[in-house]
Amino acid sequence: MKHLKSTRRRLDTRFERIRAAGVDARPYHGWIRTIRDALGMTSTELAARMNLRQQSISDIERSERLHTIRLNTLEKAAEAMGCQLVYAIVPRTTLEETVQAQARHRADQHLSRVAHHSRLENQSVSEAVFADQLDDLVSLFADRRGLWTETTTTP
Repeated sequence: MKHLKSTRRRLDTRFERIRAAGVDARPYHGWIRTIRDALGMTSTELAARMNLRQQSISDIERSERLHTIRLNTLEKAAEAMGCQLVYAIVPRTTLEETVQAQARHRADQHLSRVAHHSRLENQSVSEAVFADQLDDLVSLFADRRGLWTETTTTP
């Protein structure tokens, strides 16, 4: 499926820009409290801008620290502070590398089962032939649906 590879390339380009921007981890007190403090805005003032009680701001800031905040709440807080919520899931490596590693894993599983049966029948192949077969299967598996379905069969 060629469109999968081109989609990965386009996304990888976007992720490169995000990584280059140096997006750091969330501050210790969370973004809401950190930005609110930097703006000189009290929790009472933020609460008024969000049409909430002051205690709700404490609850919201705590939920952000605990990773339980809802995205719509985070977006409302950002808007009330004149900010924009930017949400992204950024892969640790490129999508292409992730897919290739998974395809290699699946191909190795598949060929290991075949090699086991071949050895039992005294028909094993050389390491070079095995490596070529592995590369062929990686290419085949990389752009197919079902790549991430775990196989439980062992040789």
